[in-house]
Amino acid sequence: MAFKTVQEVLSSGTGYLESKGVEGARHSMQSLMVHVLGCNKTWLYLHYDDPLPEDKLTPLRELLRQRGQGVPLQHLLGSTEFYRREFRTDARALIPRPETEELVEFALQMAPRRNGMRVLDMGCGSGIIGITLALELARQQPEVIMADISEAALSLTLENATALGARVKTYRSDLFSAWDAPAEGAVQPPEGSFDLVLANLPYVPEGEEVSTEVEHDPATALYGGADGLDIVRRFVADALPHLAPRALVMLEVGHDQGPAVQTLMQQLGYTQCRVLTDMSGKARFPMGFAPTTPAPTPADQEAHTA
Repeated sequence: MAFKTVQEVLSSGTGYLESKGVEGARHSMQSLMVHVLGCNKTWLYLHYDDPLPEDKLTPLRELLRQRGQGVPLQHLLGSTEFYRREFRTDARALIPRPETEELVEFALQMAPRRNGMRVLDMGCGSGIIGITLALELARQQPEVIMADISEAALSLTLENATALGARVKTYRSDLFSAWDAPAEGAVQPPEGSFDLVLANLPYVPEGEEVSTEVEHDPATALYGGADGLDIVRRFVADALPHLAPRALVMLEVGHDQGPAVQTLMQQLGYTQCRVLTDMSGKARFPMGFAPTTPAPTPADQEAHTA
């Protein structure tokens, strides 16, 4: 029986993915081969002329077929690297984007550092932001709260936190509903103001065409109303009563939405508002600091009117 060599399989698989319009076809094929063979990319190049047995080709063909249909590489591999760590990824949450690493890096550069600082990852998805902050800020022993409207996403967050040894707390919440209007019998998050808040919320405008790969992400993690900013508007307003004076708030939004969010934050009283750019020069990360006088909480407002 004639076996195909590593080089032949790599070349033919790359050609197949290119014919299906898959971006980064060679990278995808290399990654699938590494996954199936249990090796690394260096091994592939050192063993170009080695034959591949049929018991390895069968699962590779199935993965290749799915990749050609647009199933994200991260779903097929079951994990992705983020900030030098491996995170489990699947259809329960948004696939981590490379730009989000830049958001985390900015936050680590600019965040106030104090022991016991309180951190919130709103719309946590797979947990990459909050877990990374918990681990990178471990010397400060932060209290890291992670919230999401999706129970499935929260289950993925907990799996990643457990695997990476991160100390975090998770709560199901539609933005700040778990704090402001908790459901009967629901576990309520601890009271107290946050010093650092990061959010990667749905921001794709309804009806906007997305790639085949992005279509595999949960719709609740993607779409944010007619202009994409409905949830972002609610978030920056509802966050104010939960912020410590001078708390840092940072978001990731679409490549053309940053200035609009900056203006909104300024109108709400955030200070030193600006939009940071990603490595491609896109104004993607609006940020601002909370006012020095905390906004009243819903409980405070009720007491005042009683």
